[in-house]
Amino acid sequence: MTLDWINPADRVLQLPPYVFARLDELKVRAREQGLDLIDLGMGNPGGPAPEPVIEAAKHALHIADNHGYPPFEGTANFRKAITQWYLRRYDVKLDPNSEALPLLGSKEGLTHLALAYVNPGDVVLAPNPAYPAHFRGPLIAGGKIHSILLKPENDWLIDLGTIPDSVAEQAKVLFFNYPSNPTGATAPREFFEEIVAFAHKYQILLVHDLCYAELAFDGYQPTSLLEIPGGKEIGVEFHTLSKTYNMAGWRVGFVVGNSTIIQGLRTLKTNLDYGLFAALQTAAETALNLPDSYITEVQNRYQKRRDFLIDGLAELGWTVPKPLATMYLWVACPPGMSSTDFALTVLQQTGVVLTPGNAFGSGGEGYVRVSLIADCDRLGEALRRLKEANIRYQPDLLPTV
Repeated sequence: MTLDWINPADRVLQLPPYVFARLDELKVRAREQGLDLIDLGMGNPGGPAPEPVIEAAKHALHIADNHGYPPFEGTANFRKAITQWYLRRYDVKLDPNSEALPLLGSKEGLTHLALAYVNPGDVVLAPNPAYPAHFRGPLIAGGKIHSILLKPENDWLIDLGTIPDSVAEQAKVLFFNYPSNPTGATAPREFFEEIVAFAHKYQILLVHDLCYAELAFDGYQPTSLLEIPGGKEIGVEFHTLSKTYNMAGWRVGFVVGNSTIIQGLRTLKTNLDYGLFAALQTAAETALNLPDSYITEVQNRYQKRRDFLIDGLAELGWTVPKPLATMYLWVACPPGMSSTDFALTVLQQTGVVLTPGNAFGSGGEGYVRVSLIADCDRLGEALRRLKEANIRYQPDLLPTV
């Protein structure tokens, strides 16, 4: 039955289609047509979570108390594990009772943080391109997005000098993400020092998404906002267990940082959800306490895929910058092709799924994001199909959609 007389709220109607949902529809259609898809679209790691994590979850499932509502603020043991992990990784001391909060995945937390702090009409600074939650959460809250265009000639870093003083003086929140999804860009410590100084000058709340903290290569160690003097006084940092630990479907994340900011998010969440299933929190403790050798193994796996795919794309005419972190390559489309047209061409001609760069904002136009989620055998097959379809970085040779 169609209810023609009822419409969604304006906050829903203003949202553009979520590209990953659209990609899912295209993938279903392609599979129905018999295509063997190689999905390099979503950042969805293949394979199960580490065996010790699975075993910890299985054991926790047999504990009767875990099947009731968990504490709103998360279990004490998980919060302690979070703060101990931060101390080991970044030499940052955090209070597990007030400066760490478990989440139902970082996406949920990022959006709810916007709802907790952004009033209708508030100015929010967000990079473009960016992970969609960084600008859609504020949009849902009724905020006015001031888009900071990222440019390759600035290594995809936020150029604070492009933000007019009049905008900075009105801004309430600044979202940012390094290592970056989708560009793979990394930021030096000096950048973090500059953004902290900027936030203090204009009294702007900083929200840093550090979900690729462990997916770093060639000896690179991503910087935490909380390492920077003054960072914790004005900001929070989000993490997820989805990527490093192959736990995307488990929906486990956390936020750390300024206790006052976290309290606002905690208050909102107590009115919206009952927290993370306690058995999952037990498993997450185990994940955060896995030996460094596990992290090294994961890093080596993705680094091998990165190098393999970059070398293969070079044979097809692409020069792709080698990212020091994340699970993505940010690949320029052939001149004259839009992100959407190129991604559709590749899908229809080869069965290889890529994410059009404009899914991450207008600043991503002209690029596609390629996820390193397949092993080298499947990546090799993807390269073979591109070569067979004569898809190269040469627009005159490309088939049309």
